[in-house]
Amino acid sequence: VQLQASGGGLVQPGGSLRLSCVASGFTLDAYDIGWFRQAPGKKREGVSCITSIGGNTYYTDSVKGRFTISRDDAKNAVYLEMNSVKPEDTAVYYCAARNPYSSDSYYERSSYDYWGQGTQVTVSS
Repeated sequence: VQLQASGGGLVQPGGSLRLSCVASGFTLDAYDIGWFRQAPGKKREGVSCITSIGGNTYYTDSVKGRFTISRDDAKNAVYLEMNSVKPEDTAVYYCAARNPYSSDSYYERSSYDYWGQGTQVTVSS
C-alpha cells in the first residue's frame, strides 16, 4: 500500500500548479483522500479532502476559491489544482488516505492511515 505525491515546484505568486497523488496496492475511491501541508516551523494542516462516499469536497478557508480537489478513478489518482497561489501557500504538501467511515474531522491528521512522501511547493518571485 503506497501513496505517491508529485507535481510540486517553484511557482510565481498568482500562478498555478497541479499536484498528483497516485496509489498503488489499493483503490483510492474506497478511501477519503486528504491533502495536507506543512510549512517550516508550523504544524501540518489539512487543506482539502474528497470523500469516498459521494465524492464530496472540502476546503480549508485559506484556499477556498483557489484550490480544487478532484479524483480520476481510471488513473487511481487524486489531484489538487492550485490557482492564484500566494507565498503563504509555500509548504511540503502531502496526500493521505483514511477509512471513509471515520467520524473525525476531515482535517484530523491522526484519522489518516496512509501517507505519501510529500512534494515541495514554493511560491516566490
